[in-house]
Amino acid sequence: MRKILMTTCLLLVFISGQSQSSNDKGSSYRTALGVKVWDGGGISFKHFVNGNNALELVGYFWSQGMRITGLYEIHGPVSGANGLQWYIGPGAHIGFYNSKNGDGNFAGIDGVLGLDYKFNGAPINISLDWQPSFEFGNNRGFVGSWGGLGIRYTF
Repeated sequence: MRKILMTTCLLLVFISGQSQSSNDKGSSYRTALGVKVWDGGGISFKHFVNGNNALELVGYFWSQGMRITGLYEIHGPVSGANGLQWYIGPGAHIGFYNSKNGDGNFAGIDGVLGLDYKFNGAPINISLDWQPSFEFGNNRGFVGSWGGLGIRYTF
């Protein structure tokens, strides 16, 4: 069911054929929707609120539960590489896990460090990032294995 939902969302975005827009100071796109691949998969929605500052919402889904993460990302250009930007920022998450991974609902704080590339002349954006987090609760703590490869349609 989750794969069908993700596929349907992506198809709707591609079919809509919305034109790519441009930020005045930062990224060459304003909004992007796609997937983020990790040990499971997720839906990623990224929107630049002004210049080089973006908000990203990621819903991860895998066999042991789900996790919703919100990130505030500050972007900067990589000199000499058109379309490539670094980004860093804080965030937070809530997780809903089954008995194999803690059995319960947990909240935590996150960080993000990554690279973001927008293909010139195509409405495609890719990113690669690391999202270390600290989760609060019994038998919880630092987790350094979040992040992933994002592939998004820009509009």
